[in-house]
Amino acid sequence: MTQTDADAKPEKERKRRTGPVTFTKQVVGELRKVRWPTRRELVTYTIVVIVFVVIMVGYVSLLDFGFGEAVTWLYGQFGSGGGATAA
Repeated sequence: MTQTDADAKPEKERKRRTGPVTFTKQVVGELRKVRWPTRRELVTYTIVVIVFVVIMVGYVSLLDFGFGEAVTWLYGQFGSGGGATAA
């Protein structure tokens, strides 16, 4: 019978933590590998995001207004006529 990964015992060995200087060097090394967008790409992506957000805000606002009007209409149709009166 062979041992599978599910049957294997977890190793008690702990990995050593990286020091702050080594960590910073590794972060800088990884950031150098990043492909940064050009100014034109950045402006284009920003405009696309802003337009999308404005469209979504309009859509959600219309839904909110519509549901609000529907609830107001329902309360007007089925609400109790004997509301609380001021004393």
